[in-house]
Amino acid sequence: MDETANTRIERARGVLRIEADSVLALGERIGQEFLDTVDMILALKGKVVITGVGKSGIVGQKIAATMCSTGTPAVWLDATSALHGDLGVVAPGDLLIAISHSGEAGELLHVVFAAKKIGARIVAMTGSRQSTLALQSDLVLDVGVAREACPLGLAPTASTTATLAMGDALAMVLMQEIGFTRSHYARFHPGGNLGQRLKLKVRDIMRTGDDLPLVRESDPFQKALDTMTSKANLGVVLICDSAGALSGIITDGDLRRLLMLGGDVHSRCTVDLMKRRPMTVEADAAVADALRVMEKGTGKGSITSLAIVDPQCRPIGLIHLHDILGRGQLLI
Repeated sequence: MDETANTRIERARGVLRIEADSVLALGERIGQEFLDTVDMILALKGKVVITGVGKSGIVGQKIAATMCSTGTPAVWLDATSALHGDLGVVAPGDLLIAISHSGEAGELLHVVFAAKKIGARIVAMTGSRQSTLALQSDLVLDVGVAREACPLGLAPTASTTATLAMGDALAMVLMQEIGFTRSHYARFHPGGNLGQRLKLKVRDIMRTGDDLPLVRESDPFQKALDTMTSKANLGVVLICDSAGALSGIITDGDLRRLLMLGGDVHSRCTVDLMKRRPMTVEADAAVADALRVMEKGTGKGSITSLAIVDPQCRPIGLIHLHDILGRGQLLI
């Protein structure tokens, strides 16, 4: 590699270092105002409206999109268009998140003043706590950076990256606070791969026949372990009684707990080690319903596999979380 190439690579690495340091520095500023912003959004009777100008506006669009897709109703409002009629999207009870690194963008401040008169609360995402925007806001999320990655110090680079990261942090905390799940995510992404899968029936994607990890109660534990490992390494084995009905299950988590207790598990029969009354789902159930059952789990945590049984309680299929989320090929 010649000297010119090395110089270019080092410049690029320098940009990444500056931006990475800027994001990491935000962690020290996550405090009470961040928590108050989360509480304010959770208590909203209205929606989140995000506005900005220029590059900050582009970042705001992405933050609004992330919030929408993860359970927090949010809209993007172009500050310039807002001053020519689009401000009608703001209503009393809404929360306006205004983004400006300097906190002095003229169009943005006009929007803030008008939104306050309408009855919206204001949260500023800015790099200056002494700015007009910060002083006019109810809360301030400090997204200031030590310097931009631009060698001229002019193009928004580290500052927009930091703002985007703060928006992601806010959206992800809200997502967890409202109990947003995979099934909710799929509901908001009906055109995506996961959304399409959740519209299917369990029978469309369940594993059947030779793909089922099945053993008998009387089989030695070693056979259960071999079956668990050989059947696509699903980490689960179903156990049947002498009549062929489903009577138990052993998962890799159960196996770890058994081994931690000590003793010679390999010399024992499967029936002595299995967990009885495994959770099941009907073949005609929606995949979305199966996912909700997995997420609810047993009361001690979520699960990753469900057995499908016929009217005689004989196992006819197995659905694993990987089948729902799309690991491998879906054959229908």
